[in-house]
Amino acid sequence: MSKVKKSSTAVGGTADDIEAAFYEAMQTADLEKLMACWADEDDVVCVHPGGPRLVGVVAIRVAFEALFSNGTIRAWPEGVHKIESFTSSVHSVRERVEVLTDEGLREAYVIATNVYYKTPQGWRMVAHHASPGSEQEAQEMSETPHVFH
Repeated sequence: MSKVKKSSTAVGGTADDIEAAFYEAMQTADLEKLMACWADEDDVVCVHPGGPRLVGVVAIRVAFEALFSNGTIRAWPEGVHKIESFTSSVHSVRERVEVLTDEGLREAYVIATNVYYKTPQGWRMVAHHASPGSEQEAQEMSETPHVFH
């Protein structure tokens, strides 16, 4: 499979900056900005809630283009937990998503993992994996014992 030429939309900075640009692009249905967040590699991967594994920038672009044909994706990252190194950053994110239902606009929550690598073009997303959502905010469990003072 040949590589897809990146758009002229420039994004840069830290992994946090790429993550902010990614969610902003979803909220505005800006396909070019969203694709500029991804590494230009054939093995990048994306899994939408309940969807198949999408491998490569072409498959990811086609999927987001189809999603954006229905409008914006109103999702905000919250409760970000990060594991960082010099060349990679893994973000476990609780996404608050606005969903239009028969009863009107509702909020739902999705747990996602976003993986970023530092590439020659700067930090870029290499994986986005989102779980099916729920109407309740996901509870966080930790092995860290609570210390009372």
